[in-house]
Amino acid sequence: MAVWDDLVGQEKVSEQLAAAARDADALVTAAASDAPPPEASKMTHAWLFTGPPGAGRTQVARAFAAALQCVSPDRALGGAPGCGFCDGCHTALIGTHADVTTVAAVGSQILADDMRDTVRKSFTSPANGRWQVILVEDAERLNEKSANAVLKAVEEPAPRTVWLLCAPSLEDVLPTIRSRCRHLNLRTPSVDAVVDMLVRREGIEPAVAAAAARATQGHVDRARRLATDPAARERRAAVLKLPLRVEDVGGCLKAAQELVDAAAEDAKQLAEERDAKETEELKAALGAAQGGRLPRGTAGVMKDLEDKQKRRRTRTQRDSLDVALTDLTAFYRDVLALQLGSRIALANMDTEDALERLARGSSPESTLRRIEAIAACREALDRNVAPLLAVEAMTMALRAG
Repeated sequence: MAVWDDLVGQEKVSEQLAAAARDADALVTAAASDAPPPEASKMTHAWLFTGPPGAGRTQVARAFAAALQCVSPDRALGGAPGCGFCDGCHTALIGTHADVTTVAAVGSQILADDMRDTVRKSFTSPANGRWQVILVEDAERLNEKSANAVLKAVEEPAPRTVWLLCAPSLEDVLPTIRSRCRHLNLRTPSVDAVVDMLVRREGIEPAVAAAAARATQGHVDRARRLATDPAARERRAAVLKLPLRVEDVGGCLKAAQELVDAAAEDAKQLAEERDAKETEELKAALGAAQGGRLPRGTAGVMKDLEDKQKRRRTRTQRDSLDVALTDLTAFYRDVLALQLGSRIALANMDTEDALERLARGSSPESTLRRIEAIAACREALDRNVAPLLAVEAMTMALRAG
């Protein structure tokens, strides 16, 4: 199974990256044998992957990183890099390769402190692999200082270093950085492509796969989670009942509180196991005995870890809220489609009765205002407004219509 096989609906991008990986392999081989490098190469030192949420930006970048680190013996027989089976591919795909460094936002921003060691590492030669690969999952979250650090590294890269930046759009990245990157734009996978992936790769029943793909409108990760996690389906069902619960002020406030509490609980469940593992690993690295006291002078290091985990929990809670708001937006989009007599397929066929009830009881103009209220809530959360205040304002606006 090649590393490109799990990329859903991105055939054109996969072909471009496969060609670049072949040229990258030729460059490394030429350098090892002192032969002249190829005259024309599709490989470059910095790539920018953009596309809508769920298109698989990080998965595409990681597949490319695996192809760059591929050590399959089949290459000597004409095989393409990115076999998916060798040690280089496997460790790059699961995130344990020594020469593939991944940077993701812990909180709402990637801070300069989070990038300092990574930028320093980018100027070193690969330790074991063929390339030094730096993968920035949330390039749109680089703040001014961290973005400037990345700019310097991209302007003057080491010969065997490759930067892979992922962001929703070109406008989310500094012009000075994006002008030095080769840009690849991913498209939203079709519902049929997502269904095929869920059935073929995950063994999901076709009817369940179709419902999950339709509900998430081509968002691969959310479709996979919705199809495989009953708790995720329960949370979505609860969110889609909210439009029918905002008929009075008390209902608005109660629905808002429950939505925020559900997001907090989701974040807590995701964080508990990961935080405990990180804490124990750091204590062991600092020399603490099992269950014993930490060595003198290490309290500051533990405090830094606690702060990082707190920022990550906050971001996870807001990401969970964003998923709920996306589901609400899709719900009102379906209401609007019914009101306008559109022939587009409904995303929420399982709530058709509620959709028709709201469509009959309101106007298209009020539905558009409700969609705008959800968008305003998302913007408020991005500006670090307290989640409960932002969601309460939204539910009151949904009631007003």
